[in-house]
Amino acid sequence: ALGVDTAGSERETRPEEYFKRGVHVKQSYTIMRGAEELYRFWRNFENLPRVMSHLESVHVLDDRRSHWVARAPKIAGGTVEWDAEIINDKPNALIAWRSLPGADVPNTGSIRFVPAPGDFGTEVHCTIEYLPPAGQIGRLVAKMFGQEPQQQVQEDLRNFKRIMEAGEIPTIQ
Repeated sequence: ALGVDTAGSERETRPEEYFKRGVHVKQSYTIMRGAEELYRFWRNFENLPRVMSHLESVHVLDDRRSHWVARAPKIAGGTVEWDAEIINDKPNALIAWRSLPGADVPNTGSIRFVPAPGDFGTEVHCTIEYLPPAGQIGRLVAKMFGQEPQQQVQEDLRNFKRIMEAGEIPTIQ
């Protein structure tokens, strides 16, 4: 009733679980760079903590798998970790992934790079689905700590745009 999964995380997450109790996030930005350059930056997953403030680290394990560590509210233990695998990779167009069994936060998603109309850069479309730790209670706790997923992904893509267009993320000193 509370949305807490007590079945354990060592099994593979079934797609219907994302529909029933998952958080679904879609966000897009147009970036004034070519798809090839954007894809190349994103495909090197170890770059991603530069644009995603909640990521502590990403370590590439091989050409399809990587290990991710993200910050979480202290009440949830401070960090969450998972291994992910690429399930679809179309150079300069698409990267899709899913977490592997044992993930603290089961997730799946994709990032697409689509030429913008009129040759005005590239539309970057990000879709993420995940199962919040402790079900809906975990989602409410994350909101209380300012970690609303839609806003977080929007800010991540905004940072990606800033790095790709300006070479840095502006900060206030």
